[in-house]
Amino acid sequence: MTEGGKLIIFSAPSGSGKTTIVKHLLDQPELNLAFSISATSRPRRGKEKNGVNYYFMSVSQFKRHIKDGDFLEWEEVYRDNFYGTLKSEVERLWAEGKNVIFDIDVSGGLRIKKKFPDKTLAVFVKPPSVDELKIRLKKRSTESDDKINMRIAKASVELATAPQFDKIIKNYDLNVALDEAHKLVADFLGVEIPSKDS
Repeated sequence: MTEGGKLIIFSAPSGSGKTTIVKHLLDQPELNLAFSISATSRPRRGKEKNGVNYYFMSVSQFKRHIKDGDFLEWEEVYRDNFYGTLKSEVERLWAEGKNVIFDIDVSGGLRIKKKFPDKTLAVFVKPPSVDELKIRLKKRSTESDDKINMRIAKASVELATAPQFDKIIKNYDLNVALDEAHKLVADFLGVEIPSKDS
């Protein structure tokens, strides 16, 4: 892979608010960020679009890409439910002169950090508690109770990996977490945050 900009990773258990934080950071022009779209073999949900939310592919297509070494990282999250980051996606964004931001699961985030230790900032977003996480997931009402329980069980395992990340943001108050994330990323990239009144 050709070397390009920096890599910013946000990982967290489902429902911690990492997607909201990543969207907020993408709206800050001075950070020069572009979002890395993951590939997945899971079916589309709701209004999801191919090439916007994910690169959707069949299980056999996904396995072929694994065999060809096309992924920077990949994981079978649930049976036949694969997620991964295509090398070509990161190279595409680097070619545009961007820093790449990821909203990615914990093990994928740590794998990318291992591959590019010097140019990656890996941030773990911590929910107030596992109970709060359960409330947030139920409020979404996009998944069955069984699926939610699977996510909660996974969350407990994921929380244990937090110390392996460069930084931990506790998302008790979203506005505070957004500010903290903005400062962390700006510091890492060596850019100034424009003052609110300018």
